[in-house]
Amino acid sequence: MTWKQTYEIWKTYEPLEPTLKAELEALKDDSDTLEDAFYAPLEFGTAGMRGIIGVGINRMNQYTVRQATEGLALFMDSLGEEAKKRGVAIAYDSRHQSPEFAMEAAKTLGAHGIPAFVFESLRPTPELSFAVRHLNAYAGIMITASHNPAAYNGYKVYGEDGGQMPPKEADALTEYVRSVENSLTIKVLSEEELKASGLLTMIGENIDQLYLDQVKEVTVNPELVKRMSTKMKLVFTPLHGTGQMLGERALKNAGFEAITVVPEQAVADPNFSTVKSPNPEEPGAFEYALRLGKEIDADVLVATDPDADRLGIAVKTSVGNYEVLTGNQIASLMLYYLLKAKKEAGRLTANGVVLKSIVSSELPTAIAEHFGIGMVDVLTGFKFIAEKIKQYETDNSHTFLFGFEESYGYLIKPFVRDKDAIQALVLIAEVAAYYKEQGKTLYDGLQDIFHEFGHYKEKTISITMEGIEGAGKIKALMAKFRENAPKEFAGIGVETVEDFETSERTNQDGVVETIAMPAANVLKYKMVDGSWIAIRPSGTEPKIKFYIGTQADSALETDRKLLDFEADIKELLAD
Repeated sequence: MTWKQTYEIWKTYEPLEPTLKAELEALKDDSDTLEDAFYAPLEFGTAGMRGIIGVGINRMNQYTVRQATEGLALFMDSLGEEAKKRGVAIAYDSRHQSPEFAMEAAKTLGAHGIPAFVFESLRPTPELSFAVRHLNAYAGIMITASHNPAAYNGYKVYGEDGGQMPPKEADALTEYVRSVENSLTIKVLSEEELKASGLLTMIGENIDQLYLDQVKEVTVNPELVKRMSTKMKLVFTPLHGTGQMLGERALKNAGFEAITVVPEQAVADPNFSTVKSPNPEEPGAFEYALRLGKEIDADVLVATDPDADRLGIAVKTSVGNYEVLTGNQIASLMLYYLLKAKKEAGRLTANGVVLKSIVSSELPTAIAEHFGIGMVDVLTGFKFIAEKIKQYETDNSHTFLFGFEESYGYLIKPFVRDKDAIQALVLIAEVAAYYKEQGKTLYDGLQDIFHEFGHYKEKTISITMEGIEGAGKIKALMAKFRENAPKEFAGIGVETVEDFETSERTNQDGVVETIAMPAANVLKYKMVDGSWIAIRPSGTEPKIKFYIGTQADSALETDRKLLDFEADIKELLAD
């Protein structure tokens, strides 16, 4: 069916939701926008979707939410009544139409006799993960577009272990979603019918308290926190998102008292009106926190993204300014403190293990090895970390100690099976208190780590390729790098090429080994000096990403390598 035919079906569908009908009317002479809205369904991959809110099959709206949920319901139908009876937990963030989308999901599930447990107001993604596990639900749905701009919303599906669905289940779910031919005619129950039939349960404070009780266990040294509770000053901004629901409570429960929340950004706001982007990776997101931090002479500034699964920090430098750290640097600080404190307390288990993604820094690997702890790499996506935790619990082979991704996602305790900024908030506050007691800042602590383990620095280059042609360009770029694998980058020889799509590792001497991971469209080049470059298309955005990791004896040398590698990548892209 052509986009024009699909457009006509929507245009002539009488019961179409009024605001979407009005939007269609306003776009009737804008063929380019209409084509983009109707040329293909919004991609549902890796158990979720994300897109601009609006009318059309390539947009986030009540009908695309129904289609995704209908796919989940059909999947649960295929598993039998036992799975269906367990139901689905549903949460949402502060974005436009998030509450409405959450209820549309519940209404769609209800038509299949599947009960829904819906949070009464916005909640963090990690709490949704916790709720799935606590309620013994078969699945979870999180309405969020993470750190994307205000025009976006999204939909993520979680499995019964509280993690995003692993590839096998996600692929099966995706097939069911794609089998739904007409999103306009999906049967749903009304909210009144849901309540009357006992298929809708509203949840909230009861789950909040249970989750916060678990977060208390994140604290490693309560006595340290008690000593520094009023001395270590922390500024917290939830960036208009869900972090405010639990973040300040979690810090106070841990014993921290000198907490100041950025007032302008404590209010849930779907327009994210005080920031260009609600992304704690970007220095601009700290503008208000920086101003407040300087006023009160704060030790650390902490920001969480709209659904509170990612966390970024800015730390005071030796000259009194604040510097925004990378996700890899934050993870290194947390891991070093965590392992050191556990070792000193005699609680570092011999079979402990740390998990990270293949595009994350190797500095935490060096830290883990220093403490006699194993580091296991997994594919990008926190679901792979969750999958490993589940495996370790099943075979009792390892004890999970910490997991992270370079994209500002961390997990300390596995009562949640996704990245958890609330847990990370409590731990980074303790790390800041640890250094404060020594008369140091987190910045000083990072320099101490570099001095002990060498200098590491990473950078991610994201290239956006939107629209109809974008996917084709990304595909062509990946093919180009596969067919003509570089032998060197910036004059440094490539020692190993890893192609995760073919599961092959090709060494410099021509020996080919098997990579024991699920297939993924990722290439990674490891250089003879320990540096590395990885290339992968984003699973949630129209982007191709180049990850660069360097290591050297000095910060100056890592910076130089980064610049050289980046210039070389740009040349290769220009060819």
